[in-house]
Amino acid sequence: MLASLAALALAVNPFVDVESGVAFSGYNDVRVPNAGGPEEGTLFSLHDLGITPAPTFRVRLGAWFGRHGVYATAAPLRLQAKATLDETIRFAGGTYDAGTTVRGLYRFDSYRLTYRYGLVRGARWEVDLGLTAFLRDAAISLDGLPGGVRDSTDTGFVPLLSFRVAWWPSARWGLLLDGDAIAGAGPGRAEDVLVAVLARVRDGLVARLGWRVVEGGADVDQVYNFALVHQVAVGLEVSL
Repeated sequence: MLASLAALALAVNPFVDVESGVAFSGYNDVRVPNAGGPEEGTLFSLHDLGITPAPTFRVRLGAWFGRHGVYATAAPLRLQAKATLDETIRFAGGTYDAGTTVRGLYRFDSYRLTYRYGLVRGARWEVDLGLTAFLRDAAISLDGLPGGVRDSTDTGFVPLLSFRVAWWPSARWGLLLDGDAIAGAGPGRAEDVLVAVLARVRDGLVARLGWRVVEGGADVDQVYNFALVHQVAVGLEVSL
């Protein structure tokens, strides 16, 4: 029994992965509420209100058990905008008149639990495939006259396909494709994909520099929102 526990402990390879960078809005289309009728909101672009670049941060904690990997990810995101309206906007029961200045906030916090299996483990190629339980905690808000502060919140769960492909043409340098995604399922979609250059600083320490794309949204009665966010990402993975 003790020998089995010792062997299991030796097979566990925990890791910490941190990433930071800058996020840029690609598009962000909103209508709240989305259902037809006299209460339907105005379809407008939060991106066109002048979303400013914002810092980003995410962290992953997990472990590999041989070819089986399990980890948790927290990835908060905040984007802010400010503009003088060219048209009147109806949003979440409030009205914001043309010619007035409004502030907008887009919040998209994601929390994930991922399982991946190492399909390929070689000197040059690493390929992992699995599933992610994705919990989103999102909100969109406007603040201005005469509508005051109005917001729309959305919390929900989505299962995603999870994948990772790393190519190491040399012992020190590599390329990475890593992400979680689902498309065409129900009224929405979600993609979070990173393309990066890898640098093996030493055994157990890998740095990266890349471009992350976060895209998706939902088209339901309560809200219509589809957004694209680009991120310049710098990351570091440490095997413990």
